[in-house]
Formats: sequence, C-alpha cells, structure tokens
Amino acid sequence: MSGNVELLSSALAQAKAENRAALIAYLPAGFPTVDGGIEAVKAVVAGGADIVEVGLPHSDPVLDGPVIQTADDIALRGGVKIADVMRTVREAHEATGVPILVMTYWNPIDRYGVERFTAELAEAGGAGCILPDLPVQESALWREHADKHGLATVFVVAPSSKDERLATITAVGSGFVYAASLMGVTGTRASVGEQAQDLVLRTRATTELPVCVGLGVSNAGQAAEVAGFADGVIVGSAFVKAILDAPDEAAGLAAVRSLAGELAEGVRKR
Repeated sequence: MSGNVELLSSALAQAKAENRAALIAYLPAGFPTVDGGIEAVKAVVAGGADIVEVGLPHSDPVLDGPVIQTADDIALRGGVKIADVMRTVREAHEATGVPILVMTYWNPIDRYGVERFTAELAEAGGAGCILPDLPVQESALWREHADKHGLATVFVVAPSSKDERLATITAVGSGFVYAASLMGVTGTRASVGEQAQDLVLRTRATTELPVCVGLGVSNAGQAAEVAGFADGVIVGSAFVKAILDAPDEAAGLAAVRSLAGELAEGVRKR
C-alpha cells in the first residue's frame, strides 16, 4: 500500500492557490491518552488545520522544550507504543481526510526497523515523516524505503545552516522543508523574528519544495506574520499547552479546536 505523500503536496498546493499559508498542527500520540490524542487531532482539523504532525513520544526529546517534554512523559508513562502511533495516524486520517505525518527522532525507527516502520506508516495512510535528527548523509536507507512506500521525507533546516548545507538537505528531502525559526528548542515565543524570514528566503533559493516554519508560533498574530513569508505555519507547543492547562479532556478538545480556528484565521491574513 502506498502512503499519502501526494495528498500532502496537494494540501500545500491548495493553500497556495488560496493565497495563504497552510496551518500545520503538531500533537504527540498518546497524549493525554491514545484515544484522547486521536480526538485532539480531529479537533484541530475541525478548527482549521490543513495538515497534522503526530509526534512519536521519546524519552530524550532533545529538540523539544518543556511543554512537549511534559506531554511526551505523560504519553510514555501511559505506555504508548509505536503501534499506538500508527493507530493514531490511521484513525485520524480516516476521520479527517487530511495528510498526517509522524515527527520522530531516528532512534525509535532504527530499533523498530526501517522497512517495517515505513510499510506500517503507509498502510496506516500516513503522508511521511519529519526526522529532525537524521543526518542527510546517513538517510539513504530511510529514503529508499520511504520512496518505495509513497512517504515524504521532511528534513529540518535551521538559521545556522549554511547555504551549501541547505542545498544538500533540500536536494534529497520531499513533501516540504521544515524551517526552524530560531536556534533552540520548541516552545512559544514572544516573537518569531527576522531569522525565520531570512532562512525561508535562503532555503527557497535552493528548492521548489514548500518551506514551512515552526518553533515559536502560538497565536494568530504570529501565524499571520509567518504566513507572510512561508508556505506553512507549524504550531505545536501552543496546542499541547492548551490541553495541559485544561481542567478536563472535553475542555482540552474545545481549547485546541478554538486555537486552531484562531490560527487558521491568522494564516489567511498574510
């Protein structure tokens, strides 16, 4: 069975045709529970998210800030497994029809087996993977299996990436390029800054792939700012925080749906 890389491309193209950026929401699988995580994905899509990243919780999420680390810890203590991540992708995609990616560190895939992981993700209807810590020069095996199964390989670029390095990364990535707006870990920020715009411009000079910006966006104003220069706006910690701050699961779902609605308006005001 083939994955949904083409659905991902069409979702980004549709947003471009509407003269706006795509809204990409991140939520960890298994948080606050496996069932609750699936409902949260449905809620952000109902609110207006075009694409969803499902995080594979990791015990050492080096690129994630305290909010996502807290959610990962809750998921891991709840016993979340890769099978639960695949179930989240499958049920969320079947319910919403939007492209669902998995964001994961490399170690869990390496242990699970690349062929097994890519085959199961494609079978679940996944659109691909975001792999923040997989070096491009060590990615050939992953890309071979991802291509075979119709999955996107999304690499992350950072403000520190030199132009030559950007070209190397974008030459082998697919789906879109994830531009980290700043140096550091995930989390909400007071401003997203000029670094992100410069990075998008430099990345665009090397590729026809859409360039989507994450790290730091938490409100409609910031979403509108980033949408002014990026093809997609990625929001994670703000959604996770909305669930963490809610008094119960129903309130959490209402909060993420509402936040998605505000952000969806933001990306339309570029």
